[in-house]
Amino acid sequence: MTPYEYAPIRAVPRVERGELINVGVILYCQRRDFLEARTHLDERRLLALDPNADLDGIRAALKSWETTCAGGVDGGAAREMKQGERFRWLVAPRSTILQAGAVHMGLAEDPAVELDRLVTLLVR
Repeated sequence: MTPYEYAPIRAVPRVERGELINVGVILYCQRRDFLEARTHLDERRLLALDPNADLDGIRAALKSWETTCAGGVDGGAAREMKQGERFRWLVAPRSTILQAGAVHMGLAEDPAVELDRLVTLLVR
């Protein structure tokens, strides 16, 4: 078993109200050189919190989390960061429409399989 860290990704369409829904999970496993975010936006649930939510903007922001995790040429300024630095940067507290929840730890054989399990459990 290999240790990993993860955090739920939350959409907070009206920050002043503090209402949120989970829209993804970010998982980092240093030993397996693994950093990935998987997202799923339930538009109906989000619109129940804010009928005027910018769905296209939220989808684009979620895509940027996935791109930042992947690094590479499309990773923006974060592409120069190591995986652990990108993870810490993404899960740092912020007051924007997308926020990371608390970071938790776990053990798994395969981080990708565990990420699928967490997305099913926490998001879908």
